[in-house]
Amino acid sequence: MLHHVESGTGRPVVLLHAFPMDSALWAAQRRALGAEGYRVITPDLPGFGGSAPSPTSPSVDVMADAVVELLDHLGIEQAVVGGLSMGGYVTMALLRRHPDRLSAIVLADTKASADTPEAAATREAVAAAVEAAGTAAGIADGMLPNLLGATTRESRPEVVATVRRWIGAQPAAGVAWAQRGMAARPDSLADIAAFGRPVLVVFGAEDTISPAADALVMADAARSGGSSTTVVEIPAAGHLTAVEDPQAVTDALRTWLAGL
Repeated sequence: MLHHVESGTGRPVVLLHAFPMDSALWAAQRRALGAEGYRVITPDLPGFGGSAPSPTSPSVDVMADAVVELLDHLGIEQAVVGGLSMGGYVTMALLRRHPDRLSAIVLADTKASADTPEAAATREAVAAAVEAAGTAAGIADGMLPNLLGATTRESRPEVVATVRRWIGAQPAAGVAWAQRGMAARPDSLADIAAFGRPVLVVFGAEDTISPAADALVMADAARSGGSSTTVVEIPAAGHLTAVEDPQAVTDALRTWLAGL
């Protein structure tokens, strides 16, 4: 069972974290929305935070099934589910495998396209390096310029330090497993188009990993299938919008959820 933290009562909202960190990513949103009539659940995906690694072959589908197992355990038939980056990939896997469990989705700083062969090879190289080192701490400095926007790196040193600490705390086995699972994920545009229920797309204006173009492609796919679709840009933030500007992301979620 996935380790998780939850806050509040009311409509269930599940928020899935980015790679390579854990559910602490969503702490600000969990606290704020949990105080406002929502039951906000933030799991640690397999191999991260307090969740045990998966013994199965690496796959975002396995992560999605673990989220459904948690929903079953908590007695939740249907929830709003959102994810940032890797969490978005897991949300899209849920669209493929368990669409009936989703009442609405959030796709934050993520993309629907599969990895190119070059990107998949890079993930394998990182996975091998982390396994060889026995720790994820060594990859933090190389990832930070891509994970965090220029504004954050220049003016929010506390955020930079927090993200570095989160990365270094993750188990090497979980980091390597997740990299390989993400490398094998399929294109998910058709799954987004088939959903037909409300979709919120969030992206950071300074995100270089999943830039505006990726966000707009997902939004267009959702609209093509009849989904009520909202797009929110977070200014002066990069890939980790929920941490770089937690208030702006909380406000976007609050406004969208109130309209469901």
